[in-house]
Amino acid sequence: MKHYLLILISFFNPFLYSQAKKSTDSIIYYNKLANTNLQNKKYDQAVFFTEKSIAFCASNNKSENLANQTFKLGKIYYNLGNYEDALKNFHRSVSLFSKVKPTCTKALALHYIGVTNTAKGNYKTADIYYTRAENLLKKLNIADSAEILSYQKAMAFKANKNFPLAIQTFQSIIKKPDNSSILKAKTDAYYQLGLLETQLQQNDSALFYFDNALEMSAKNNDLAQKSKIVLGISRYYKKNRNFDLAYSYLDEHYQIENYILKIKNAKLDLNEFEKFKKNQSISTSLKRESEEKIQLKTYRYSKLVSILAIALISILSLLSLALYKNNIIRNQNNLLLREKNKELILAKNKAEKASRARSEFLSTVSHELRTPLNAINGITHLLLEDSPKKTQLKYLESLKFSGNYLTTFINEILEINKIDSTKIEIENISFNLKELLFNIQSSLKELAAANKNYFNLEIDETIPDNLIGDPTKLSQIILNLINNALKFTQNGHVSVIAKLYAIEDESAIVYFEIVDTGIGIPEDKLQTVFESFSQGSVEVNRKYGGTGLGLTIVKKLIELLGGEIKLKSEVGKGSAFTFRLDFRINKEPLEIKEEAKSYNDRQFQHKSILLIEDNKINQMITRKMLENKAITCEIIDNGEDAVELLKVKKFDMILMDVHLPGINGTTATKQIREFDKTTPIIALTAISLDENRDMLLSFGMNDVITKPFAPDEFYSIIAKFFDKN
Repeated sequence: MKHYLLILISFFNPFLYSQAKKSTDSIIYYNKLANTNLQNKKYDQAVFFTEKSIAFCASNNKSENLANQTFKLGKIYYNLGNYEDALKNFHRSVSLFSKVKPTCTKALALHYIGVTNTAKGNYKTADIYYTRAENLLKKLNIADSAEILSYQKAMAFKANKNFPLAIQTFQSIIKKPDNSSILKAKTDAYYQLGLLETQLQQNDSALFYFDNALEMSAKNNDLAQKSKIVLGISRYYKKNRNFDLAYSYLDEHYQIENYILKIKNAKLDLNEFEKFKKNQSISTSLKRESEEKIQLKTYRYSKLVSILAIALISILSLLSLALYKNNIIRNQNNLLLREKNKELILAKNKAEKASRARSEFLSTVSHELRTPLNAINGITHLLLEDSPKKTQLKYLESLKFSGNYLTTFINEILEINKIDSTKIEIENISFNLKELLFNIQSSLKELAAANKNYFNLEIDETIPDNLIGDPTKLSQIILNLINNALKFTQNGHVSVIAKLYAIEDESAIVYFEIVDTGIGIPEDKLQTVFESFSQGSVEVNRKYGGTGLGLTIVKKLIELLGGEIKLKSEVGKGSAFTFRLDFRINKEPLEIKEEAKSYNDRQFQHKSILLIEDNKINQMITRKMLENKAITCEIIDNGEDAVELLKVKKFDMILMDVHLPGINGTTATKQIREFDKTTPIIALTAISLDENRDMLLSFGMNDVITKPFAPDEFYSIIAKFFDKN
């Protein structure tokens, strides 16, 4: 009777269980199927099972479940980019939630209506629903979770390419005080800001945000998040062509990923071992029951099997223990290596920050020196034009020489900083190498004659006429080397040799040699002569002058162009600098450009110029230089007043200082170009490390005059635009 009762219970039990759990199991069942299909990216099936779940909730009057499932369907449509169907389901979900007690899911539904409208570009509508979601969270006393919703809002702005609003929203998250509930959201916000600043080419800001994201991830102890941030930093350095750091961070990313994978595998191995032991236990129990049924008939055989099973389990246990100990030792070693690697990375980051600080300091100092230097050079020029006394002429010439020397020194510092900070770009344009070398020889004939040197130029006739490369940097290299040779040689010979080294496919390798018979360089100084501010000895510096930066710039520029400079020298016999550069051959004829016409005083008569400059000394100098050419000059010392004046008064030209109080010169130029497209605007600036000519021209300026400006260059640029008008 007992056995029959058990059979009846076992028969009816599944039926009774299915009837009792039908109302809840169906929702769980459909959810499970929908989630499985989402993981396998079968979105149509996921939508189908979610709709089945919604229908079940509706037929069984499950109001809260119906609202939740409708919200889930909206999220699926949102992730698929079907914003219309997503909005329809989100609104329906909010409507259904109004019939039940408010929950966190209702706040999420309101937030997703805002996110979807953001993705469609409907920002005003989105703001209404963001506010409703935040108010509901406060009402439910879970306001800290609002930062996670703010992060999703910022991601929606980013997806819609509204970068200013995305940056503003991310920054509002990182300004919140630290606490455990928003630590992950703040870390992700720093990471996203780093990606956005990298995309907008704000390199310093991007690195700042990445560093903060890395520090926050350490507090959060989230290895997956840290791996993502390290990969982002690697891509940042790769984009900035710093391949060593890019590789270093990429290697750290792979180490973290491997460590995560090992942790997962270790958990799987432990689960498999537990299953094995459980199976062994069940097997042993079955054997014992079998032994009881057959009593002692197979006792010896069962005992042998039991002994073997125990032995096997013991062996496996010992192996597992050994593996466990080895795994602990390996993890400890890996942890030690990671800590050391982290220390190295931190030290490297500190060194990079120190290098950036040095570059920024030199750039700032050089930039600030240009303003008083412009006053020195400008006033000297005005005094020399004002018929000075013979007794004063000597002093003014000395002042002019000192000003020009200081200008050269500042320009060389900025040049080195630009190269070191990778902010210098290589041109690839067509040029005639032979013509370039002849022009350099002509420009330095007077310097050669001053020291009574024979200046010789030897050019291989087999070098192709038209090459593609960077003639500006090549000229800078050769000019620096020839200047050094002529300066340190007296009553001697200086030769510039250019030979065709090889032709490969469409490229020509040219060999350059600059040889002199000058004072030479001691053997112990050959290794340091290319270092900054190095000139061999104090005596050489006192006798010949110079900054000691010329050869540093030459070496860096040659390496930038893909070459290597070599030096041979002997004291009293002279020096020889050699290097090879690779150029592409241009088979098309080179366009002949017309030379710029020189100016004459008649071009300036009856012209009016508006000078926008806040420095009183620069105002005085520039006005005097303009009035000397019969130009009418009016001065405004800020950008706002200049814009208002130009709306009612017309000038032949505008001279715009870049750094002004209030709105700067670039902003003022953009505002002027909104109503005046034709009046030439010339930028006056002491160009720093972060400025360049192309950047200034992009704001609507026509040309750039660098402070301290040479008078002839100043007048030539002004005359050029008077001719155009």
